[in-house]
Amino acid sequence: MLEGMLETALYARDLDQAETFYEGVLGLEKITRAGNRHVFFRCGPGVLLIFNPEETIKPPPPDALQVPPHGTTGQGHACFQVSGRNIDAMAEQLKAAGVAIESEVHWPNGGRSIYFRDPAGNSLECAEAKIWGIEQDI
Repeated sequence: MLEGMLETALYARDLDQAETFYEGVLGLEKITRAGNRHVFFRCGPGVLLIFNPEETIKPPPPDALQVPPHGTTGQGHACFQVSGRNIDAMAEQLKAAGVAIESEVHWPNGGRSIYFRDPAGNSLECAEAKIWGIEQDI
């Protein structure tokens, strides 16, 4: 009954830095920002949520949407689907913005991915869908 991943959440204490990185460097379209609590981005058919962990552990006020407190500390991981023809272009875009590529992996099934970090230290990956045996590459 599960049809896919709708949203992915990462955590960053400095939302200004996160907003600049995800919108300016990665080119994601910002959906909304709520003060120092969160900033949300459109990413293909899904949504990337960046939360301030210090804010999301607070229970919502009675008159707000009743989203349970959540969050984590430390670095997380997210992987963006990128076509094989665009991985090199993405790597060049990151390097031009001063973002180091930590690793490039050529997976046994022929897929490839690159790893880098956001300003909060989250591990990010751009990969071809075929690393998971998914042939529908965007």
